[in-house]
Amino acid sequence: MSLTRRGLVAALPAAVALVPSVARAQDSWPDRPVRFVVPFPGGSSPDLTGRVVAEHLGRVLGQPVVVDNRAGAGGNIGTDAIAKATDGHTIGLSINGPLTTATALYPNLPYDPVKDLIAVSLLARGPQFLVVNNDLPVTDLAGFLAHVRANAGKLAFGSVGSGSGGHLGMLDLLARSGGLEMLHVAYRGFPPATLDLVAGRIQAMMVTTAAVLPQVQAGQIRAIAVTSANRFAQTPQVPTLAEQGLANAESYGWQTMVVPASTPPERVARLAAETQRGLREPANRERLESAGFEVMATSPAEATAFLAEETARWGGMIRWLNIRLDG
Repeated sequence: MSLTRRGLVAALPAAVALVPSVARAQDSWPDRPVRFVVPFPGGSSPDLTGRVVAEHLGRVLGQPVVVDNRAGAGGNIGTDAIAKATDGHTIGLSINGPLTTATALYPNLPYDPVKDLIAVSLLARGPQFLVVNNDLPVTDLAGFLAHVRANAGKLAFGSVGSGSGGHLGMLDLLARSGGLEMLHVAYRGFPPATLDLVAGRIQAMMVTTAAVLPQVQAGQIRAIAVTSANRFAQTPQVPTLAEQGLANAESYGWQTMVVPASTPPERVARLAAETQRGLREPANRERLESAGFEVMATSPAEATAFLAEETARWGGMIRWLNIRLDG
């Protein structure tokens, strides 16, 4: 039976009453600007992903989404800021170390990645390059390992912090190659570490492809291996670790959107849906892929399961390598 205009208007209050309160509550959030915490400096690869997501969310949520770069401690400081936020308008992203290995490495970590944070969506990932300063007389993995062996304890590698993916990846490589020794220098982000690598103040890094792809392509540093299963599309000349004799050493740097554990489930679902939609937009996908990322755009359940798998894997490696850190 069709409704007349008068009947339709009369029916509206009843129809509105049938709309779930969750849907109506969503319409009122956010009611002020949203802070999007990125635990690394501006110009870093996590910063790029964070700004792509923040720009999209700012367009669809009806409020500005402002990136807040809170660098330090390999991402732990910014991740702690997300976990501790109580204003209802703080979201952000984090990476491997703060979300999957920090609890195994730091006995006094001020937050619990599982209890204090909710994973909203795995955003993007990329393999790591083993990169060296151009003055280092090596062109492949075998040459690099031989040079490290001949200069035990004299060469330095950089990372964005103890327990980060690059730090653990390099320790894994050195351990698998006979317990080789290098000095470790921790930085507050990828840009300063890369500058020191180009300048020769450190000799090597294990670092996500997105962080150093421009420098590799420009010939400022040399990539001698990639940690993915297959060669990286944008640098097909760089062989994998497996191709050079180091099997089962695949690793990726990744970024996941997280929110405080107090965030209502309906808000998590809304953020996940909008984030996935934004990452799948052709312009955003191209922006991230051209920087060296693989776009993931997962659901909260998929992101949570992924973090659990990564925690088990890298926690086992930490125990195997007997890594102990203070802080």
